[in-house]
Amino acid sequence: MRFLIVRTEIRAAADTDIAAAWAGGGRLRDETSAPEPRRQVVHAEDRDAALLLARALSSVGAVRAGRHRVKVLPISDLSPAHPYHRDGG
Repeated sequence: MRFLIVRTEIRAAADTDIAAAWAGGGRLRDETSAPEPRRQVVHAEDRDAALLLARALSSVGAVRAGRHRVKVLPISDLSPAHPYHRDGG
């Protein structure tokens, strides 16, 4: 299985938005409709490589300071039209 490792900016949320989401039982953030801005994207061919890359990206100062986060996402084979597709050559 292939993995996508993404370093994103963390969006700030107002206290009123947090309270409204908590009271209404809704979500504060919905990554499917409004993903966080991406700062860096890396591919890995297996889980061990993905976790090693994620650990390296986690050492970046902005991640350690809480301004960015690192996500490891399992992906199936991407279609050639996908924006993050890379040729397997």
